[in-house]
Amino acid sequence: MSDTIAETPTVMIPDQKDRIARRLGRRHAAEKRFRIYGIVAIGFALAMLAFLLTTIVWNGYSAFFKTYVQIEIHLKKDEIAPGGRIDRAVLAKADYQTLLRESLIEKYKPEGRRARRRLTGLVSIGAGEYIRDFVLANPSVVGTTQSIWVPASADIDQLVKGGIDRNLPETSRRIKNDQLAILTRWEKEGRVETRFNTGFFTQGDSREPEQAGIWGALAGSFFTMIVTLLLAFPIGVATAVYLEEFAPKNRATDLIEVNINNLAAVPSIVFGLLGLAVFLNFFELPRSAPLVGGMVLALMTLPTIIISGRAALKAVPPSIREAAYGLGASRLQVTTHHVLPLSMPGIMTGTIIGMAQALGETAPLLMIGMVAFVVDIPGGPTDAATVMPVQIFLWADSPERAFVEKTSGGIIVLLAFLITMNALAIVLRKRFERRW
Repeated sequence: MSDTIAETPTVMIPDQKDRIARRLGRRHAAEKRFRIYGIVAIGFALAMLAFLLTTIVWNGYSAFFKTYVQIEIHLKKDEIAPGGRIDRAVLAKADYQTLLRESLIEKYKPEGRRARRRLTGLVSIGAGEYIRDFVLANPSVVGTTQSIWVPASADIDQLVKGGIDRNLPETSRRIKNDQLAILTRWEKEGRVETRFNTGFFTQGDSREPEQAGIWGALAGSFFTMIVTLLLAFPIGVATAVYLEEFAPKNRATDLIEVNINNLAAVPSIVFGLLGLAVFLNFFELPRSAPLVGGMVLALMTLPTIIISGRAALKAVPPSIREAAYGLGASRLQVTTHHVLPLSMPGIMTGTIIGMAQALGETAPLLMIGMVAFVVDIPGGPTDAATVMPVQIFLWADSPERAFVEKTSGGIIVLLAFLITMNALAIVLRKRFERRW
């Protein structure tokens, strides 16, 4: 007699089928809604990013252009070269701004002090430097009348670019009717041009918007980043290697790891307070110097480099270490000859991301005095300087309309550097990434 028990087929009643179908329908609907929510969230984030970038570019692209006007200037020999001596040293010391003012007044003959001031306000107060350069390049023009291109004032520049509506009533715009009439005349005569603003990249900061540039801030950021890299990279990599490869696993190392992870979340202004208390007040290092700024940013960047370095070291397969040990290599040889070179792409990626974060920091640098108004271009890490984020902060705090475009233009340049650094990190990771 067979011991096999015949299996009874499961019969599903109609109500049970309906419940299962409804449950599956709800599950599929929930998954579809979740997918739609994710797509909507990504679309909203991309729309906000596009709106932000569009606003910045729309307000800042005009900073890369500058308005010039052509002025007829009588280069009076008795004022430029007293005594008739045409010498380069003598020509360089002449007051060309006053010469420009006198030429404008002689030609247009404004009535009253205010009218004269508005007339001379059509051109930049730095226009004399352009006339000086023209005379130094062509000494033979002394004593003649020449048509020279000089930069317009910030208000005229904004009017030509469309930042000021010329159709507004006179009481509602900074440009008065007599100034607008002369500018319109110049435009009809072809004496107004908009050119690429090379001075934006070659000049330092200025109280006058049309003369302000970012070269001083770029130089300050460069020296600050060099100091940061020279301090943070070797210390961070050495710390990561020791903690991951050599340090014993005990409470002391656990405490160090916890504190490193906590330091990565500390607000950046705390590092600025530390730099103010230690580097400036205790060690009396120079204030507003890239040296101190780099030291503060190095402290802030260290946790990022250490954490990314340990992750890169941990990603190296144990078989690499075991094979090296099997060939008789010491722990130091295994680390320096095999593990560290293989993990270097990940370490470099973390370093570049940390440096990009440091490049955009403002709060810690404000605490050590790098918010000062600095006109001169820094020549080294100990000279007074500012950095790009702080320069943008200073321009944003200025009331003039022309500084708005300078602010957005500086943001565009800073974003270009940040995007370049992050793109470099991605390229390095893809290029040297190993598949184990």
